[in-house]
Amino acid sequence: MSAKFAVVKGFYEATRAGDGPAILSLLHPEFEARTAPGMPCGAGGTFHGPHEAMTRIWGAVAQEFNTAPYDESWQETSDGTIVVTGHYRGSARATKRAYDAEFVHLWRVVDGRITRLHQYTDTARWHAALEA
Repeated sequence: MSAKFAVVKGFYEATRAGDGPAILSLLHPEFEARTAPGMPCGAGGTFHGPHEAMTRIWGAVAQEFNTAPYDESWQETSDGTIVVTGHYRGSARATKRAYDAEFVHLWRVVDGRITRLHQYTDTARWHAALEA
């Protein structure tokens, strides 16, 4: 496993463990996240910095969902981008409805820290879980 893969793998492990400080330690101070438009909880869009991402993406989602990302396939492109595919699995807290949504994550790691995440996911599955 490359050093870049290990950093990204650490993110998935920290996320599944609900370890916010570990997630923050992996993110570069100039981290940028671009998440799928249409994500529930206001979590879709572009977010700058580790704390904004933690609050407006992962924190917002955690309030509404019991969820985690499960990584399945890994590739590194010629420009150094790490491409991970997998599934988000979990349930909406209010409805208890389970969901399973595919994702593609594009990661950039520089000097041992994550500088960028670009997320693609099936937002309709997220919204369906919220419907009573």
